Amino acid sequence: MSHEHLTPSSAPALSLLSNRWYSAATLLVAGALQTLTFSPFHLWWLGPISALMILLVCIPLPARKLFFAGLLAGLGLFGSGATWVYISISEFGNTSIPVSVLLTAAFVAVLALFPALAFWFWGKLAKASAVRRLILFPAIWILGDWLRGWLLTGFPWLYLGTAHTDGPLAGMAPIIGVHGLTFLITASGAAIFGAGWLLTRQRHTSAGIVAVITLIPWLAAPALNRVDWTDISSEPTSVAAMQGNIPQLIKWDPEFLKDQIVAYLGMTEPYWDVDLILWPETAIPIPQDQAGKIIDHIEENLGENSTLITGIPWYGFSERAGGFTYHNSIMAMGNGEGIYHKQKLVPFGEYVPLEGVLRGLIGFFDLPMSSFTRGPKNQSPLNANGTKVMPFICYEVAYPDFLARNAVNSDLLLTISNDGWFGDSVGPLQHLQIARMRALETGRYMIRGTNNGVTAIIDNKGQITARIPQFERAVLTGEVFKASGSTPYMAAASWPVLTLALILIVFVRERVIPKN
Repeated sequence: MSHEHLTPSSAPALSLLSNRWYSAATLLVAGALQTLTFSPFHLWWLGPISALMILLVCIPLPARKLFFAGLLAGLGLFGSGATWVYISISEFGNTSIPVSVLLTAAFVAVLALFPALAFWFWGKLAKASAVRRLILFPAIWILGDWLRGWLLTGFPWLYLGTAHTDGPLAGMAPIIGVHGLTFLITASGAAIFGAGWLLTRQRHTSAGIVAVITLIPWLAAPALNRVDWTDISSEPTSVAAMQGNIPQLIKWDPEFLKDQIVAYLGMTEPYWDVDLILWPETAIPIPQDQAGKIIDHIEENLGENSTLITGIPWYGFSERAGGFTYHNSIMAMGNGEGIYHKQKLVPFGEYVPLEGVLRGLIGFFDLPMSSFTRGPKNQSPLNANGTKVMPFICYEVAYPDFLARNAVNSDLLLTISNDGWFGDSVGPLQHLQIARMRALETGRYMIRGTNNGVTAIIDNKGQITARIPQFERAVLTGEVFKASGSTPYMAAASWPVLTLALILIVFVRERVIPKN
């Protein structure tokens, strides 16, 4: 079978896209449509459509132009889905509006470089063969996603597969993880393109075969969603999670310290005997070495079998850091023990790259508590009355392989956050959906405690069993259940799908599949 070089002239359906302005607009729109697949929109079916639109533009393009095509698609995605960083820069970073806009635009542009480089590499590998381009498209996409989630601490946000917490592919998540789901979504877009191309050449049988193969995972995944990959205990653990809704502008003001602690203690008063009580990230906004009286008061009031887990800064000597340092931490009190130091720090929020150069230039580079040190690897779960609770702080829940690896020896997952930095944007809702995907991948219940929302309990299928409204001071009560065992994804993480991508790159090159 010959592998034809598809050009605009050989594909009449692409005639509109031969105009560069139409092409640029299509790429920007295709990127923006991906944002609509995530919370709060949940239009997961736009994922394959977005991939198809990108292919309609990119398949006929000369390889040298694919860099700019990827850049435009990336600008559409991150310009619509990640500009919530503006709120933290402008409103809470004491930065002028023009500088805030400039920094947000720079952030979006840097993120857009990842699909731009991935598409450039795609063109280098596939050359002018449409067949090679279609086969390599999902492989290049997930490798670009993986690189974005790893390089310079990474930004593992807005992965297409995350949209399927509520989509038909959810049942595949415990097997292949979020990158595997992204592979299936982008491969579906490529298959739709390929089937349409075959139909225009009257190759109906080949088009039918492509369509059937494409539909198999979409039809099988709902049945897989009924499979329990982990063993869920029948004995419930009662939970009470406090959402203090402390305004971000006073969070670190010493004058309001007492008011914050009194607020959390007052909210907890009716729940001292609950099995597991959760306060959010840095609910105690002073280091543990200065919070002795608060900790003592909590432990005196807790019930005999109750554990309170709270976010709290930690200060002390660290051999790893070679001196005294701060950690963003979470600790267990009462009938529990353990402390966890955050490993995945947010650049500019929890540490400042090139600190000696950037400190003091603008307010955003001097945010409160932006001098944390990264915690050590392989930390043990917290102990809560015999339950092994693996905690993750804020941004850490976005790293799929990191969470899967650390969840192996746990009964229960827990994440705390302070999404007050991002106001009423879509950022906190995207964050909640990411946490749901992690629960689904690992087959474990997850408790999510936040300062101002969304505080929720998520079951082992990634579904929310209880939540409270954003921007309210409220207490979430409910039950969670311990899990044992591992999902297939926990055993191998993303390596199978990444290996598949590399195999495709090795075998679907010009030397293997020639242009004609």
